[in-house]
Amino acid sequence: MECGNHSQLTHFVLVGLPYPPELRVPLFLFFLLIYLLTLCGNLLILLAVVWDRRLHKPMYWFLCHLSFLDMTVSSVVVPKVAACFLPGGGTISFQACVAQLFFFHFLGCTECFLYTVMAYDRFLAICKPLRYSVIMNRRTCLCLAMGTWLGGALDATIQTVLTFRLPFGPGNRVESIFCDIPGLLKLTCANTALNELVTTLDVGFLAMSCFLMILMSYIYIVLAILRIHSAEGRRRAFSTCGAHITVVVMYYVPLFVIDLREGSKDPLDSVVAVFYTTVTPFLNPLIYTLRNQEMKAALIRLGGQQETART
Repeated sequence: MECGNHSQLTHFVLVGLPYPPELRVPLFLFFLLIYLLTLCGNLLILLAVVWDRRLHKPMYWFLCHLSFLDMTVSSVVVPKVAACFLPGGGTISFQACVAQLFFFHFLGCTECFLYTVMAYDRFLAICKPLRYSVIMNRRTCLCLAMGTWLGGALDATIQTVLTFRLPFGPGNRVESIFCDIPGLLKLTCANTALNELVTTLDVGFLAMSCFLMILMSYIYIVLAILRIHSAEGRRRAFSTCGAHITVVVMYYVPLFVIDLREGSKDPLDSVVAVFYTTVTPFLNPLIYTLRNQEMKAALIRLGGQQETART
């Protein structure tokens, strides 16, 4: 394949999702609606935590970070997915593609680290309740949160630099719904062994290490909960952790499916990608609201406060 250079390649074309032509407008409206609901749901959680002093706890501090991540990762991907259903909407400039890849990996890796931190927080709260307030103080919370963001930024920088240092050939069709590494590597005309190794290590080592730490935390948590004599105490403890377990499963299962099927061109891969870039950020606020009594009560109080202010 004859190589080009970055000055010659000015744009990419995202293939997007396969769909019947008659569903073009309904699908565009569907993704637009999902995006707006995602923003509203996560913004409500942010407002509730900031406004209600009862939620000024480490658990909800980290939940604020998760809500912000869900809003931003959705903003990075979903508007362009919706635009792909419009004529010419699949075209993305070279610079925008670089930015999309960087921010997607930055936010996604940060979220991976954040789930691990949230599991550690629950482990301390349930397994070491007497030392919890001492260990998980304000400074510790700030350091853990900043560590997740810095780790995500470092990972995304490495991935982006390694990807766009490669020369691209004349092809510019990306077999994906957004600018991601596997689709872009297929367009290069250079040896991609290093890139593939780093990508494999990224998912195989970083993501798996985080997942195993979360799993170990919840093994200890479950054992501690089973030692609680009160049925109501066990129910409340399981309820507190249930939302986090659910979102962790929703995050990691599609991630591992995509990794195991790397190189596949099956349309199912695009559906899986849509799930973890579009559906998961949309569902997270619902899961944390429906399964968390404190959050539901805070949202009710926030709604009542707004109603009182209007009257």
